Amino acid sequence: MKKDILQALQTVSPIQLEEHMLERPANSKLGDFALPCFPFAKILRKSPVTIAEEIAASVEHPLISKAEAVNGYVNLFMDRKVIADTLLPTVLHQSATYGSSNEGNGGVVTIDLSSPNIAKPFSMGHLRSTVIGNSIALLLEKNGYQPVKINHIGDWGTQFGKLLTAYQKWGNEEEVRQAPIETLLKLYIRFHEEAEVDPSLNDEGRAAFKALEDGDADALALWEWFKTESLKEFQRIYDLLGVTFDSYNGEAYYNDKMEPVVQELQDKGLLVESDGAMVVELEEGMPPCLIKKSDGATLYATRDLAAAIYRKNKYDFVKSIYVVGNEQSLHFTQVKQVLGKMGHDWASDIVHVPFGLILQGGKKMSTRKGKIVLLEEVLKEAIELAQKNIEEKNPTLANKSEVAEAVGVGAILFSDLKQHRKHDIEFDLESMLQTEGETGPYVQYAHARANSILRKAGTSSKFAIDEVNDYEWDTIKQLEQFPQAVKRAAEELDPSVIAKYAVDLAQAFNSFYGNVQVLSDETNKQYRTALTECVVIVLKESLRLLGMKAPEEM
Repeated sequence: MKKDILQALQTVSPIQLEEHMLERPANSKLGDFALPCFPFAKILRKSPVTIAEEIAASVEHPLISKAEAVNGYVNLFMDRKVIADTLLPTVLHQSATYGSSNEGNGGVVTIDLSSPNIAKPFSMGHLRSTVIGNSIALLLEKNGYQPVKINHIGDWGTQFGKLLTAYQKWGNEEEVRQAPIETLLKLYIRFHEEAEVDPSLNDEGRAAFKALEDGDADALALWEWFKTESLKEFQRIYDLLGVTFDSYNGEAYYNDKMEPVVQELQDKGLLVESDGAMVVELEEGMPPCLIKKSDGATLYATRDLAAAIYRKNKYDFVKSIYVVGNEQSLHFTQVKQVLGKMGHDWASDIVHVPFGLILQGGKKMSTRKGKIVLLEEVLKEAIELAQKNIEEKNPTLANKSEVAEAVGVGAILFSDLKQHRKHDIEFDLESMLQTEGETGPYVQYAHARANSILRKAGTSSKFAIDEVNDYEWDTIKQLEQFPQAVKRAAEELDPSVIAKYAVDLAQAFNSFYGNVQVLSDETNKQYRTALTECVVIVLKESLRLLGMKAPEEM
């Protein structure tokens, strides 16, 4: 609709117009679109009032019912019936595919997300990478790309030598099998405590990791077991979040792929020595990228270079996304510059998607009651609280456990995704679960309320529209904007665009529901039922793009 109006204005405008110039007034009484003419005054040497009057008098389009010039603005009013007659059948026919596009033309986009360390708890700190990355994948898929979600798990490094040593000294197989992460974490903590008293333990830890690197059968068997047990634990959380992956190739996978990268850097004359270490010098103002320590050990940059080259060779991506915290911005800038120096023109296709912290009481959320904040505990607490709310408000609900899970988990996802990813998030579980305000349950409840209307009225594909009142029109305008919201969210790699859109649509629908007789007005029942069904379709798809479920009853 916006592009059609812009084209109509362009035919009568003396100035080249751009899409951002066309505004949507906050007050619909001022029109559905407005064109401010103030920027044109200096170029045309006319007053904005005169320019607006000339454009308003000339513009014509089947979608425009009226154009008014007011104080230098061209206020445009759409033909509500014409738009509703076209839009509602489109949404009903396209259903879940409404808002989809082939913008990506099937291009592969690799997305590096989640990436917890094995043998360590899956904390709240891993939530953001997981849910932001998952939503970005869904948005890109909706826009015609082929996302490949990669869980680059932390499964290598000197900490595993320490863990192997700790297990061999104090470990118990049965305890690990019963509570893998908790037991391994205790062993890891004990190692550090004992090492403060007996520093020789650190030598044993280094020796154990050396044995692992050298392929010692016993060390490898233990490492594989720790990894398997950890992934089982993680999978339970991923199942709750509804997140799946296409690859679990972690750090260890690239062990045999780093040396060729180092050799290529050497062959191309990019490696230089600095204090015994090998580095790649970067552009002025940028610290050098460390490739090998003075003892010959490789680093994260070496591994990420190898991973980037491997992924390009394997997937031939059009874009490679890394959903990693703000603090890694320098690292990815360095990696991109090194790849560029190596002659890989696709280095510009690598995108770091940074995000802020989760805070509690304004401080970094790292501990609670002296313990690491486990994501699984938070999810369970949210589900229990949602279950309690359901028991109080709708105790006869048939599938209470299923709905409680959808609402509890959804509340946490929505609370994260409604904020621009670069912003820090204040964690407050009770406010997240409110059914009023900008929350996940608020949007889910609007969806459930719309479904309750459909259960009573049935669906309606045949309807006639006499006129469109203000409440209906506000809802219709929101439905019309969904494809643009999807496109923008994918382009900006920003799920908050969809979260905010979902709140706006839910608010418009709730206002419609509270002020318009849907079921008792026989004249408009079929049309209003169709409008309600469109709301169900778009709200459900909006929630899906955020990785959330949309219960039909709450």
